[in-house]
Amino acid sequence: MKILAIILFLTMYVLMTVFMRRRIWIVLATALIFIVSGILPFRAIPEAINWNVLMMIGGTMILVDFFIESRMPNLIADWLLDKAKNVMWVIIFMSLFSGFISAFVDNVATVLMVAPVGIVVCRKLKISPVPMILSIAVSSNLQGAATLVGDTTSIMLGAYAKMDFMSFFWMKGRLGIFFAVELGALATVPVMMILFRGFRQKVRAESRTIVEDMFPTWMLILMVVLLIAASFIPGKPEITNGLICCVLAAVTAVREALKNRNADGALHALMSVDYETLFLLIGLFLVIQGITEAGIITDVANAIAGAGGKNMFLLYTIIVWGSVAASAFVDNIPYVATMLPVIRGITAALGVEPYLLYFGLLTGATLGGNLTPIGASANITATGLLKKEGYEITFADFAKIGIPFTLIAVLTGYLFIWFVWS
Repeated sequence: MKILAIILFLTMYVLMTVFMRRRIWIVLATALIFIVSGILPFRAIPEAINWNVLMMIGGTMILVDFFIESRMPNLIADWLLDKAKNVMWVIIFMSLFSGFISAFVDNVATVLMVAPVGIVVCRKLKISPVPMILSIAVSSNLQGAATLVGDTTSIMLGAYAKMDFMSFFWMKGRLGIFFAVELGALATVPVMMILFRGFRQKVRAESRTIVEDMFPTWMLILMVVLLIAASFIPGKPEITNGLICCVLAAVTAVREALKNRNADGALHALMSVDYETLFLLIGLFLVIQGITEAGIITDVANAIAGAGGKNMFLLYTIIVWGSVAASAFVDNIPYVATMLPVIRGITAALGVEPYLLYFGLLTGATLGGNLTPIGASANITATGLLKKEGYEITFADFAKIGIPFTLIAVLTGYLFIWFVWS
């Protein structure tokens, strides 16, 4: 059964690479085979699907549609065009802005909030939105590990290692992982300057957009505040973030209907939801749960941990870069959940503190998803938004941005964590 699961999983990735336009059917077909063959038991299906992520995406997409209709992204784009020297710096500013937000808000929600502004900017400049939107996505993934509330894996580490919010900044008399992530983010600026060196067109806003309805903007701001606040609530339901996004979306839709005395705005927002992305995620959730049930993720974790032996530097190196490779293809949540007790056991046997390896794991597992367009939910969301704009993104297109970002960010964090925590 394990061999069959590996073959199906690898075949799925090969077919998606070759037939990107058919990827949703390839993923759903693979998930169905996993279920029919018994690799994924029926009992595991409900827990396999991350309803919180799906609700967050759906609710935020509805809210963002009202945000776009209010023309606030146009106003932000006008402001940005006034501040930036040229197109290259517009892309860099947007990437850093999304990264900053992502340090405190879920990566998917960040992409859904920031990407519409990027798309409007590109329309005004009459350029392809692909480089900017992909940079926004990978920057969002990059800074998710900066704080306790930035990513699910950070929350998992915090709970497992009994770390609080400030532990990510300063812990046991040393600088925390926040600084490793931020140094990695700064290191990507020269990379972006090289990648986008041809985008030297001068930019400026010809006129300022007038925003007549601020309600959607205030609701998005409220969503950010509530998502941050919810992260500090111990023992909250797993769908808390999803409920926040859906409730705010519903409130905005009802308010729009009452204001206009018709449901046209609400229906437009509902139709704006990228259902293809949602079903693609459902299929991937099922496939990842299938290989988890088959024990493949546990085998990968044990192989990575075992390869280092008792050499701490070798063990640290393998965990960081092995996690990058693993997270490029599998969901980093079950992977991190499996690796945390493995690392605790190894460090206990060696008689050393586990924090070096914990931070190395978080760095590699969080950033590894940037190697492929389906390695992280934020990437899937970004490519889905681009597809709605008429741009099909291949693995090669994504790799041109994702690989340089990942390598420089991981290398910077890898060196910082080693020198500070070894």
